[in-house]
Amino acid sequence: MVEKPGEGLTKEQVDFYQREGYLVLPSLLSAEELNPTKEAMNDKVSMIANELFKDGLIKDRLIDRPFERRLAELFKDLTEKDFLKYGVSWRDRHPGYFHLMSHPKILDVVESLIGGEIFSNPLYNTRPKIPKVAAGAVPWHQDKSYWPGAKSNPVITVWIPIVDANEINGCLHIKPKTHRKRLLEWHREQDTGAGYTALRENQLGNTPSVVLPVKAGSAIVFNDRCLHMSTPNHSEEVRWSVDLRYQPTDQDPMTDRGIGFLARSRKHTERVATLEDWLANRPEHLDESS
Repeated sequence: MVEKPGEGLTKEQVDFYQREGYLVLPSLLSAEELNPTKEAMNDKVSMIANELFKDGLIKDRLIDRPFERRLAELFKDLTEKDFLKYGVSWRDRHPGYFHLMSHPKILDVVESLIGGEIFSNPLYNTRPKIPKVAAGAVPWHQDKSYWPGAKSNPVITVWIPIVDANEINGCLHIKPKTHRKRLLEWHREQDTGAGYTALRENQLGNTPSVVLPVKAGSAIVFNDRCLHMSTPNHSEEVRWSVDLRYQPTDQDPMTDRGIGFLARSRKHTERVATLEDWLANRPEHLDESS
């Protein structure tokens, strides 16, 4: 049985995305719908707190501190090196992330752009941008620079803030209409300790950038060739976000980067991966009874 398509995007929204290379969807997900993702983040923060405590780097795990502040306060008196030990992005196999990546509202949006055969790319990220860490500032780049040899196009990024993202805590900046550019020659920056791929000033062109402050649960959708960046976090809280990636099922699954999964199929609904499949690193559901 083929699932009934959801609401997805309007024609005007699809036209805007095709023309500008990005689209903002305010309040796509409710606070309740974000809770499983926050649970995944909280579990990782608790693990980090336990390690820091065991190593004698902190005296208090700050268990009672609010979600928005706890990670920032754990590292308040530590060094950037202490933070970078855990990486600038996380890719844990936690049910809360599968819940988000397979959420019907997100898949409806993606289906409007690439059709109903949707593969969830293995390169999803949880990004905790904490104050006073240089790696929080991500330079101008194209996502495609992280998989330059992959034969995949289009790859669509769905960027979702778990807290409000603004100009103080480091929201996204995008250069519209740059999604039709080829992959530009990039380099590894040396300023943040994270080794981000980056573009030089003379590669950015004259296209004015657009600042995109958005509320928690909103989504910014953009093409993997669209130039974008984010600024440092000058607040006292963590700017939590996730970036998810999707592509048509007939494109390169990038197995050298990890195992993605079949998130939606209008042709083969029985093969869509379940949580159990994803946790077991299976890209599709196998019906053992057949």
